[in-house]
Amino acid sequence: MNGVLIIDKSAGLTSHDVVHRARRILGQRSVGHLGTLDPMATGVLPLVIGSFTRLAQFYLSSEKTYEGTIRFGFSTDTYDAEGKPTSELVNPALSREEVETAAAKFRGCIPQTPPPFSAKKIKGVPAYKLARQQKEVRLEPVQVEVKEFEILSVDAGRAQFRARVGSGTYMRSIAHDMGQALGCGAHLESLRRTSVAEFTLADAHTLEEIAAPSNLDGSFGISESLESLFVHPRKLLPAFPSVTADELATAHIRSGRPVNLPELSRARQIKVFSGQRDLIAIATRIAGTLFHPKIVLCAG
Repeated sequence: MNGVLIIDKSAGLTSHDVVHRARRILGQRSVGHLGTLDPMATGVLPLVIGSFTRLAQFYLSSEKTYEGTIRFGFSTDTYDAEGKPTSELVNPALSREEVETAAAKFRGCIPQTPPPFSAKKIKGVPAYKLARQQKEVRLEPVQVEVKEFEILSVDAGRAQFRARVGSGTYMRSIAHDMGQALGCGAHLESLRRTSVAEFTLADAHTLEEIAAPSNLDGSFGISESLESLFVHPRKLLPAFPSVTADELATAHIRSGRPVNLPELSRARQIKVFSGQRDLIAIATRIAGTLFHPKIVLCAG
């Protein structure tokens, strides 16, 4: 069972919880995810399954989009609604103009300090483990890119927003830092991820849908109905051109040997298919029309 499934994660589950449940449902040990979602957050969590876990390397810097709510009035130790308050509760009378002015400072390439409750490591130890032990957590600011950050509405001390960000950006930190800038404290009250790279909510399915009896053939095999929930391999990595290899080229690629593909002489990396759905490799151009399989997804 090889492919990509997009899960609409529900609140309360960690990304690892989703992976663990998917392993049990599919009877497949090799399952990974493309981009952690906090337990409180919901939305798009792509899962890579079987040999397609090797595609994860191409999604390390994927763009993500979010919708959510920032609550002003107090900050928390986790920078979200699940944490303990770290400031006195106030009732700020913020106008939309004030919030939008503050939000403008968080667009573009900005330095951002990750939340103390995060997976960022300090001398090999995840920051959240140190924070749980009430040890001092000192994380250095990193450069992140906020491509879009739009305030949709402001009401009753809450701001609804939509954002498009580069990899490694914490919306929790943006909420916290906006509260600091406005002098009233703030935290991320809710967050829904609407896309990761080319994957959107339109592609997503709940774990309950995946686990429906009609999707399993009784022996942990893949049924036609379950296969239809997988992202079609032709839609993966849309920036890479596709080529359908003939029988001889397919045999060479599956054995890790380079092949000539004259019709793609200008491409640097390509997707190689055997037939319509069988993605067998990602190949890299060596020189001219000669391509070498960088990763082989389906060995012969």
